[in-house]
Amino acid sequence: MDNKIYSSKILIVDDEDSIRQTFSIFLKAEGYKFIKTASNYDEAIDAVRESEYDLIISDIVLTGYSGTDLLKEIRDLGVICPVVMITGFPNLKTAAKSIRYGAYDYISKPVNKENLLHFTRHALEHWHVTKKTRLLQQENEKYRRYLDTIFHSVGDAIITVDSQMNVVQLNGKAKQWLYYVDFEKFQNLLHWPVDTLCHAFIDDVRKILQGGQEVRKHIIECTTPDHVTKMLSINASPLRDENNELQGVVIVARDMETSKTPERGQSRSSFHRFVDSSPAMQRVYGLIENIGKVDTSVLVTGESGTGKELAAEALHAESSRRNRPLIKMDCASFSENLLESELFGHRKGAFTGADRDRAGRLLQADGGTLFLDEIGEISPRTQLFLLRFLQEKTFTPLGLDESIHVDVRIIAASNVDFQKMVQAGKFREDLYYRLKVIEIHLPPLRERADSIPLLANHFLITFRKQLGKNIASISDQALECMLRYSWPGNVRELKHVIERACVLCQDGVLQVKHLPLEVQTASTREIELAVPLTLAPTDFSTSPLDLARPMPPYQSEEEKLRKALRYANNNRAKAAKLLGVSRSTLYRWMERYQLTEE
Repeated sequence: MDNKIYSSKILIVDDEDSIRQTFSIFLKAEGYKFIKTASNYDEAIDAVRESEYDLIISDIVLTGYSGTDLLKEIRDLGVICPVVMITGFPNLKTAAKSIRYGAYDYISKPVNKENLLHFTRHALEHWHVTKKTRLLQQENEKYRRYLDTIFHSVGDAIITVDSQMNVVQLNGKAKQWLYYVDFEKFQNLLHWPVDTLCHAFIDDVRKILQGGQEVRKHIIECTTPDHVTKMLSINASPLRDENNELQGVVIVARDMETSKTPERGQSRSSFHRFVDSSPAMQRVYGLIENIGKVDTSVLVTGESGTGKELAAEALHAESSRRNRPLIKMDCASFSENLLESELFGHRKGAFTGADRDRAGRLLQADGGTLFLDEIGEISPRTQLFLLRFLQEKTFTPLGLDESIHVDVRIIAASNVDFQKMVQAGKFREDLYYRLKVIEIHLPPLRERADSIPLLANHFLITFRKQLGKNIASISDQALECMLRYSWPGNVRELKHVIERACVLCQDGVLQVKHLPLEVQTASTREIELAVPLTLAPTDFSTSPLDLARPMPPYQSEEEKLRKALRYANNNRAKAAKLLGVSRSTLYRWMERYQLTEE
C-alpha cells in the first residue's frame, strides 16, 4: 500500500505562493513523488483536464472564485478523487456547501506539517481502497453480465434451486417448456404440477440434496400439456460455496431432437411464428435474417393470408430494435382524415372532436418499428406526408406548427400490384421506391403445398388445446382434400378451416366430413391412369395429360398407385405429381399396401 500511496498524484491549489511551496516541500520530503501546484481556478481546471489526480488539496478562498466553485466544476467534469478543502475562516455554511459538492474533508488553517501529512495519508488510503473496491465491483458486474448472457442464451433449459428446493433462477428455455407453471405463486418445486417433466426435476434435486452426488445424464420421455412428446436428456449437479457446503442444485435439460445442430443451409420447419418447410419459405427465412439486421425500409408483398404481418414481426425480432416497440397499423381500416390523425397524431382542438392531445403511431414507434399493412390503400395526400417523413425522419402532428423528429423503421405490406398502381397514377412512384428499398415476397400457399400437412397439424395442436378437444390426428383422406384445394385465402384460410373442423370433430380424428364443402369437392388433380402401359418413360414430361379428369370409378386406390408407379418408371416424385398428392402421402400409400417398387 505504501508504494501505491507515495506514487499518487496530488494537486495543490492555493493563491499564496508560500503555502503551495510549503505543502509541496512537506509532501516531497515525506516521499510523495508527483506533486502539481496551481495558483488559481483556471490553472486548477486546466490541470484536472490534462491529467488524473488521486488527491486535490484546495484553499476555500481563491482569486475571483471560491474553493467550492472549483469543487463543483471538478465534480461536473466527472472527477471523483478526494478533495480536501482548507480555510482560515471556518463556518457551518461553507462546510455544508463543501460537503454537498462531495468534499472528502474540511481542514482549518493554520495547517502544520503533521496535520498535512495525516489527512493526506488518510485521504489517499481511503481513495485507493475505494478504487480497488470499485474495480472489483466492475469486474464482478462484468462477470455477472457474462454469466447472465450465457445463462439466457443457451438452447438448453437451466434451472437453479436452493437447498430448500426453492427456484432461484430459470432461463428462457426452461420457462418456455414449463409455461404452465405459475413461478411467482409456486416457487418451491414441491408445489409444481405432478407430471413427468416436473417429477424428473424434483427426483434429481432430491437425490443431490440427500446424497450430494451429481446425477449423471439420463433420458426421459415426457408429453407436454400441449400433447407434444419430447425426449429429454437431463443432468443435475450440486452447487457448493467456497467452503464446499452444499447450497443447491443446477439442472440442465436438453431436447434430444432440437439439440442436433443443423447444417448450414438445412431446411427449417419453423422460423419465429412461421410454420413452413418448403424451399420457397426457406429463401424467405434467409432473406428476413439478412434484412432484419439492416436498418432500412422493407416492403412485404403477397396475397392476402400469406403471413405478411408475421414477416414484419420476424424482421423486427431480427433487428437491433427488437427491445423497442413494434407498432402495427392497418391502413385500410381508416378514412383519409382519421388515418392522418392515427399516423401523425394531433393536438387538442385540431379538428372537430379532437378533445385531447393524441400521440400518433409514428411517435409511439419511436426507436422501434412501424408496420403499415395495406399501404396501397392510403390516399395521395397521406402518400405525400409519408414520403416526406421517409426523406426527413420528421413529421408535423395536426394542429402543431413545429416538426417532430423520430427514429422509426418502416415496414410496409400490401397485396396489390404496385407497378400497375403506379402506372395508373394511384400510387406515387417516388414513395413506392422509397418503401421498396428491399422487397420480400411471400409465395401463396398453392405454390408451397408440401407444407400443408405441417401447417394443418400445427393448427390442429393449437385449436385442440384451445377448445379442450381430444383430437389425435387428421385422416389421410382429409389431408388429401386439403392438398387438392387451391386455398385462395392462403394460410389464414387453412387456419380457419382447421379451427372449424376442430369445433365439429367429436370422433378423435379430423375427417373429410368436418371440412367445408368447397374443400371436400375440390377439383381433383388425379389423372386418368388407364393409359397404354407401353408409353415410354421419356414421353412422361411431354405428354399432354388431362390433370382435371377424375379417375374411373372401378379403379381402387391401390390400382391407381400401382399404375402411377409403373407409368413414372418407379420415380416416386413423378408418381406423386401424377396422383396430385405429396410424397409423404405416396409413401403412406405404399406402406399401406405393402408395395415394393414395380
